[in-house]
Amino acid sequence: MEKNDKEAMETNQKTVTTDHEPEINYRGWKAMPFIIGNETFEKLGAIGTLSNLLIYLTTVFHLKSITAATMINVFNGTTNFGTLLGAFFCDTYFGRYKTLGFATVASFVGLLAIQLTAAIPELHPHRCAAQGNTDCRGPTAGQMAFLLTGLGLIIVGAGGVRPCNLAFGADQFNPKTESGKRGINSFFNWYFFTFTFAQMVSLTLIVYIQSNVSWAIGLGIPAILMLIACAVYFVGSKIYVKVKATGSPLTSVAQVILVAIKKRQLKLLEQPWLSLFKYTPPKSINSKLPYTDQFKFLDKAAIMTPQDQINPDGSPADPWRLCSMQQVEEVKCLLRVLPIWASQIIYFVAIVQQQTYAVFQAVQSDRRLGNSNFKIPAATYVVFLMLSLTCFIPIYDRVIVPFLRRVRGKEGGITILQRIGIGMFLSVITMLVSAVVEEHRRTIALTQPTLGVAPRKGAISSMSASWLIPQFTLGGLTEAFASIGLVEFYYKQFPENMRSIAGSLFYCGLAGSSYFSSLLILIVHSATKGASTGNWLPEDLNKGRLDYFYYTIACLGVLNLGYFLLCARWYKYKGNEDSLELELEVNGEKSQSDKSFV
Repeated sequence: MEKNDKEAMETNQKTVTTDHEPEINYRGWKAMPFIIGNETFEKLGAIGTLSNLLIYLTTVFHLKSITAATMINVFNGTTNFGTLLGAFFCDTYFGRYKTLGFATVASFVGLLAIQLTAAIPELHPHRCAAQGNTDCRGPTAGQMAFLLTGLGLIIVGAGGVRPCNLAFGADQFNPKTESGKRGINSFFNWYFFTFTFAQMVSLTLIVYIQSNVSWAIGLGIPAILMLIACAVYFVGSKIYVKVKATGSPLTSVAQVILVAIKKRQLKLLEQPWLSLFKYTPPKSINSKLPYTDQFKFLDKAAIMTPQDQINPDGSPADPWRLCSMQQVEEVKCLLRVLPIWASQIIYFVAIVQQQTYAVFQAVQSDRRLGNSNFKIPAATYVVFLMLSLTCFIPIYDRVIVPFLRRVRGKEGGITILQRIGIGMFLSVITMLVSAVVEEHRRTIALTQPTLGVAPRKGAISSMSASWLIPQFTLGGLTEAFASIGLVEFYYKQFPENMRSIAGSLFYCGLAGSSYFSSLLILIVHSATKGASTGNWLPEDLNKGRLDYFYYTIACLGVLNLGYFLLCARWYKYKGNEDSLELELEVNGEKSQSDKSFV
């Protein structure tokens, strides 16, 4: 930890108060052992169960590969979309502290239910006879219902944990001080560091126990870790900064849109930064925003007419007839983010494949460790994605960023959008490498002696599964740039009272990627079923053309990268009070805080 970061512990003690509000005692890094500790154990528990869920569904519940892959994608999509609902209840009613507490407990109960499906014979189908696929029977309705109940509770838990954890951690730093701002920037990087560390442990130790020792024990460990996460979280409750819910932030958004529609016939003002109605509630936690000349049709919501009345305190008498320029600019912030968010959906499809079909590639590759008979579990190879991400984050945060900061004079070294763009470019390279490796694996399987037959799959190629490491490594670097950049982007560009919703937006993008990936699989499966090249995505990858599927995703990635670059050039970063004052000083010229991608 740098000296400046240590100073954050002291400078963050500074308070932000109003005349009638209690002091806020920012603990900064002092609160991180509890928050990051809870996050680590929570991720160890959740990932320890979900990382090998694909194999669990195909081997224990006897589901077909395409059914299991689709089910995982739908589960991931629903889990991530659920974060939007969790964020709404958090920001509107309960606050982040209570939401996180409830969600962590729900996750524990869900993981316990999944463990019981493995521990109790009546809750899963009977094992297949040796090498006898014809005797494999799928789960009964009751068994499937119990499994889905556990998954449903995990969805509830993730819906509260995922959007609130990042924002709750960032709440512990004072955003008004330089040390606090640096603390927030570093927190995003170290949050993902602990996240990937938990994934690495889950994908090695826990997955090994599940695959080679016992599913009951292997699924019991995550449930115990989740219980520890609950304890760690509540132990630190006395030192947390607990930001209270301020009511539905979406109400203000709805007001601006509806009022702008009502006043659509009004003419736009010549100097809107001076003439639009201005009012900021005294207890508002949102920073003041300067006027921007995008989405001008929304400006009409802040144009005063003779019919509009003002209260003695300066607020509009009817907020459904007149909005402030601050409200309008907050809605503009949301609208500017959405095109960037749309690009995330296509970008993350490349990462989704490393968590699904890349595992199937490992299943039909030589996974022996050296000359021994020990086989590395197929799902464990994803750890190389986490390893590259984990190793790169400290280098980026402590070496690359300080160097670029000195060279370019920017707080983060490069802009957030530049960081995201680099990640999206790497996602295209990841899919190209994946396609080349799969073509090599398949060719060896068809032209050289194989190493037996994978259950319910096909012949095992003599190509070493180590050939998969480069694509996983590139996938980790992709996430280090794009995923972390997107989380930071949403957090900083959303109004302060919508930061839980900002956190959920990232996961909604992941949900869109999961659903889009499922749709893409179904389309490719249907379109190629009767083609001359054969089905690209059969159960036996040796009979398919998974490499063609990867090339298709790479082409989509190129198009998506071009779209992102256009959106990034058009984008204007959210302003602040300083830029507002500067804008007024220069008589309405464009705010100096507005920056482009380059």
